[in-house]
Amino acid sequence: MTDTLDQILHLLSEGKITVADAKKNLCLHSIKEIKEKAKLDLNRKRRTGVPEAILAEGKREEDVATFACEMALENGYALVTRVKESCIKEIKKEAKKEFEVIYNELAKTVLVKQQDYIFEYSGTIGVIAAGTADIQVAEEAKVAAEVMGCEVITCYDVGIAGLHRLFEPLYTMVEREVSAIVVVAGMEGALPSVVASLVDVPVVGVPTSVGYGFGKGGIGALMTMLQTCSPGLAVVNIDNGFGAGVYAALISK
Repeated sequence: MTDTLDQILHLLSEGKITVADAKKNLCLHSIKEIKEKAKLDLNRKRRTGVPEAILAEGKREEDVATFACEMALENGYALVTRVKESCIKEIKKEAKKEFEVIYNELAKTVLVKQQDYIFEYSGTIGVIAAGTADIQVAEEAKVAAEVMGCEVITCYDVGIAGLHRLFEPLYTMVEREVSAIVVVAGMEGALPSVVASLVDVPVVGVPTSVGYGFGKGGIGALMTMLQTCSPGLAVVNIDNGFGAGVYAALISK
């Protein structure tokens, strides 16, 4: 099978393969099956602008390692989310010296990439976390946006319990002309609405499962964000840092 879409198209334009051959190679390249366990969607980024990520949660560690290295081999890199520390060893063992392995302990993500792979720059976004308990989700959003080529400005622990902490970093983000701001908050989840009322760029609210009592599990934060009266705020699912980072990066692109 021809390795990349660019190679397939070049060979077709040079008359070295037929249209039928090109079509066959494109179909083969679209999905790669690994050990009858996974089908990697290799063209997702070209098709939708969003890379396929590997969710490690609920999967065998050796399978995650294999999937990550196969994807990095095909696409230049692979992003693995919700990774346990015990899974890191398997990934590094599989990657050996062929790939660079970057572990973000806060985000619980692993980036497996070819040594010379460079992400194409696609703008700047901001990521804000209301409390320190929300940082893991915020970091997941940061990593997701970075693999889509964004520079990410972060600011953590600026929730509404001490609202004065928000204004200086928010001023910096606006001054740096961010294209969108991801705001992560648990408890009552009010911070995204506040930020959306102060800026002229889209805000992506991420409710987290931080909280207790009536709003436990993030339900209270989710309801608050969905009930916002601040225009310009979109909301993703509870703890969905990856989805928020991707959405903000798409806005930036």
